[in-house]
Amino acid sequence: MHHEQFEIWVLRGKRWEMSSSYMDFEIASAIANTYKERMRLIHAVYENGARVQEDILAEMGTTREKP
Repeated sequence: MHHEQFEIWVLRGKRWEMSSSYMDFEIASAIANTYKERMRLIHAVYENGARVQEDILAEMGTTREKP
């Protein structure tokens, strides 16, 4: 079974965590633009429940290390 979705991942400390996922790119993109912390918008492809491909479409937010 083939499944594609757009995921928003947020950097929490030193670890990336998935915040949400959407079937529609326009919705995912609009919501991603509301985040203030460092985040990635990813297009993910699943086959039979296993992630087989991912493409980082955008990475936004704070990129500097805080003292």
